[in-house]
Amino acid sequence: MVAEQISKNNSAPHILWFDDVGLKDVPIVGGKNASLGEMIRQLGAKGVSVPGGFATTAHAYRYYVKQTGIGPKLREILGNLDTTNVRALREAGQAARHLILETPFPPDFNAAIVQSYRQMCKRFGRTNGRTGTVDVDCAVRSSATAEDLPNASFAGQQETYLNVHGDKAILEATHKCFASLFTDRAISYRVQMGFDHFAVALSVGIQLMVRSDLAAAGVMFSIDTETGFRNAVVINGAYGLGENVVQGAVNPDEFIIFKPTLSQGFRPILDKRLGSKELKMVYDVGGGKSVKNVPVAIPDRNRFCLNDDQILTLSKWAIIIEDHYSGLHKKWTPMDMEWALDGVTNELFIVQARPETVQSQKRHTDALVQYRLNPATPDPKIHPILTQGVAVGAAVGSGRVRVLHDFRDMHSFKAGEVLVAHRTDPDWEPIMKKASAIITNLGGRTCHAAIIARELGVPAVVGTNNATEILQSGQDITLACCLGDTGLVFSGLVPYVKDEIRIDVLPKTRTKIMMNVGNPADAFALSKFPCDGVGLARLEFIIANHVKVHPLALLKWPQLKDKAAVEEIAQLTRLYPANMKSMYFIDRLASGISTIAAAFYPKPVIVRMSDFKTNEYEKLLGGSEFEPVEENPMIGWRGASRYYDPKYRQGFALECAAFVQVRQRMGLKNVIPMIPFCRTPEEGKLVLSEMSRNGLERGVDGLQVYAMCEIPSNVVLAEDFSKLFDGFSIGSNDLTQLTLGLDRDSGGAIARLFDERNPAVKAMIRNLLQLRAQGKLGKDFKIGICGQGPSDFPDFAEFLVENGIQSLSLNPDSVLKTLLRISKLEEKLNIKPAAVGDAQDNLAAKAHL
Repeated sequence: MVAEQISKNNSAPHILWFDDVGLKDVPIVGGKNASLGEMIRQLGAKGVSVPGGFATTAHAYRYYVKQTGIGPKLREILGNLDTTNVRALREAGQAARHLILETPFPPDFNAAIVQSYRQMCKRFGRTNGRTGTVDVDCAVRSSATAEDLPNASFAGQQETYLNVHGDKAILEATHKCFASLFTDRAISYRVQMGFDHFAVALSVGIQLMVRSDLAAAGVMFSIDTETGFRNAVVINGAYGLGENVVQGAVNPDEFIIFKPTLSQGFRPILDKRLGSKELKMVYDVGGGKSVKNVPVAIPDRNRFCLNDDQILTLSKWAIIIEDHYSGLHKKWTPMDMEWALDGVTNELFIVQARPETVQSQKRHTDALVQYRLNPATPDPKIHPILTQGVAVGAAVGSGRVRVLHDFRDMHSFKAGEVLVAHRTDPDWEPIMKKASAIITNLGGRTCHAAIIARELGVPAVVGTNNATEILQSGQDITLACCLGDTGLVFSGLVPYVKDEIRIDVLPKTRTKIMMNVGNPADAFALSKFPCDGVGLARLEFIIANHVKVHPLALLKWPQLKDKAAVEEIAQLTRLYPANMKSMYFIDRLASGISTIAAAFYPKPVIVRMSDFKTNEYEKLLGGSEFEPVEENPMIGWRGASRYYDPKYRQGFALECAAFVQVRQRMGLKNVIPMIPFCRTPEEGKLVLSEMSRNGLERGVDGLQVYAMCEIPSNVVLAEDFSKLFDGFSIGSNDLTQLTLGLDRDSGGAIARLFDERNPAVKAMIRNLLQLRAQGKLGKDFKIGICGQGPSDFPDFAEFLVENGIQSLSLNPDSVLKTLLRISKLEEKLNIKPAAVGDAQDNLAAKAHL
């Protein structure tokens, strides 16, 4: 590389082209420029596109400081500076920057920059018949020699200038970049990270501009930035130049992609979240500045800034870049990247790439830390929700509000207060370090405020839209970021609990310990728990919270009688044409299922198909027009009986389409559909026939189908059911009520009789497990349990193990304690842990392979 050549020749150039540098040249051209050169040289052949350009060298910076004699003056300005003194820091930074800006470059350095820019114009510019080669537009970016390292990110500490063209403008922007080595935040960060101010030099990259002002740009991570989940790519994007996304000036679109099956050739876009994207940064043609912000047209706000092919291309590049840098660093190195879409050529580019330095640097501990509110749902009369936004982190924070509209008012901020601002940029960092929590109006999960909050380890809620209006300085509030991807801000100080769960020495068990997962937003975090997969994921939660519309109402829209429902459905499904509203149901359902499946991949994820009762379906938007009124919905038209019924068959077809999308389009073959409330074998055959008609044929492409065992007839006719399905999951709640003749929803005088441990219920389960042990259900037929009983009653879990249950699916808070209890019981019963390759182990993964 260049570093080796310079060492041999004992010469140091002022300018180097990106094509000539690589990652080993960080001491010469800084982390940002070295990374650009590395990608151009090594990854261009793999399809990764990076705009070309050149860099001034660290030698040039030191040459400038030495030739002009400003070094001693800078040392005097920064000597004995206390960076915690905000006023002193500001004064020192201003003095250092002023000194540099008032000190011209040496003539030979000026000439080298201009000559290289002229070559760049010839290389990349268009030729004008009258005037010759047209000046090319450039991004002029700072690149410090201590920047973009795997264990420290100086991103945003120095300045970037966009839409710069012409010799004079290029020189001025380069000079400003040199001065930005001494911004307040850069000075403070170097002290915090233990870097000597004068051991760090600055390189400047002059890079061909991508015309994303005419299209879109944003950021991309090869890791989930909230949970540290390794197998996700997270893309944020908005219209115009990417600075708005980086700075948190807009609420961007967000896309989540699953890396393992993308690498296998599938199209696993797990989720697409529409941002408001109210502004876009464009060229300021004829104005006093190089760029400006303008409003985005309403139709553009209501569509995504990238199409699926573009999302997948960027994600593939993220994998290529992560793999390359992991190989260079000889360890897993997730990446933080910036991308841009050229509105003239419609080409995608990576314009920056650096190691992610928050989640990847967290020390792997022997404990899982979880926060929870106490009570879980605060009294709305005492602690009303004031605002909400995107949750950053999974903690809870509380304190007194300090609303600041300008970072220059930071002298009024007291340590431990909650910072509330419209948005933040690197100028805010000295004050952010003192905050107990952070709230902003603007921004997404990858904006400046979110990145710094993670780095500092404080909770944040970004993208609230109204925090600076709703919240008042001096007000006590609580931020809850432990409830999924939505962060809530409560009035007052809500009590909370911090749990540390030890996982350092966990035993192996023969009985599979699985987990019940309801909310897809929790899945990535829950995947850290030691378990054997998901024993129950309920479609009802996804439909009620993420879809919200009755499937038949989407098929019949806009002929619904309820015109208010028509309008509300139109708003929810505004991204879909009038004749494709049903795709909204399929896509939202597929997103929820695939997120859970991806989190635990390749472990089995058993997803129960819809089991709403009629009174619950009726509460969905438009549902009242399709649901009958039943005296006892608990034992009415629910589960399997709906799926083949002409009155709901079209709705079930949409559910099947979502499963097809997850398994066949996204490649998540670990998903196992499960049929609830199947009363008879004949009904089972009808359901399987309906599934096959809709693209889900049992046994094809490794598809297994389970059934709930929750009706006495399932036990009595278990041998017949075992010929239709691949396994049973015992639903202890319904099995108990139907065995004892109780309605668990009614309560009243007989509610006290409801107990899964009743001898009659246990006899049902014992008989079922004995049939399997006797080989009457087939050697591959699986039996587990997903009901509430094992989570609530340890003795019931022990009863199940003693009788040969193959898996227990538990609520997340019961997994570890039940695992330890089952391990001791198996040891007592002389049951040896499952060996690697055990026939019970990871059936879905084996089917996929």
